Amino acid sequence: MSGHSKWANIQHRKGRQDAKRGKVFTRLIKEITIAARLGGGDPGANPRLRLAIEKAYDNNMPKENVERAIKRGTGELEGVAYEEVRYEGYGIGGAAVMIDCMTDNKHRTVADVRHAFAKHGGNLGSEGAVAFLFKHCGQLVFAPGTDENRLMDAAIEAGAEDVVTNDDGSLEVITAPADFPAVKSALEKAGFRAEFAEITMKPTVENVMKGEDAARMQRLLDALEAIDDVQEVYTTAVIEEPSAMSEARR
Repeated sequence: MSGHSKWANIQHRKGRQDAKRGKVFTRLIKEITIAARLGGGDPGANPRLRLAIEKAYDNNMPKENVERAIKRGTGELEGVAYEEVRYEGYGIGGAAVMIDCMTDNKHRTVADVRHAFAKHGGNLGSEGAVAFLFKHCGQLVFAPGTDENRLMDAAIEAGAEDVVTNDDGSLEVITAPADFPAVKSALEKAGFRAEFAEITMKPTVENVMKGEDAARMQRLLDALEAIDDVQEVYTTAVIEEPSAMSEARR
């Protein structure tokens, strides 16, 4: 069981993503491109590409944009050569932060990440500094009111690792990364559609923050997410109070 409002935090995150729709498109195009480069342009034989395409369509990306990104990845069209890089660090109160990037210039990217940490009260750490505080897994989050018993039965049958019930009534299904597509598909066929579903770095500990600490932490996360080369930002910080979220936007 999780004590804080997991559902409120998920909705807050989704709202912030929706407000940055143009940036979301850029990140998805990068993900499709590199997935196609690493695993080929056939979604049926490339699970990472298939998930990236599904996410792109969920975000209303035009089909032609998706097809161009695939062709750039496979070399059919010219494009920028991206590479993946991860940075780790500490935010307010020592909360762990992990940043996944796709970049064509690692020197530029690390300088931007270091600047964001320094400006907003955090510190860029060394490789492996906080990775042990996260679990690489598939995560599907379902709204409060979802039938817990039916979801649990369907998830277990589909091969999920765990089903977590949060105090606010929301439910989480956790999978191994490789099993995520099959579990997601099986749950959708059983009538369950997750509000949030992706392969992620799920924190194994949480730093609950309120008041000014929460606002400062949100400003750091916003600054990191605003960097062009940043794909995802993961953190052990839990922004607990809506008032802190509002203040953080200023």
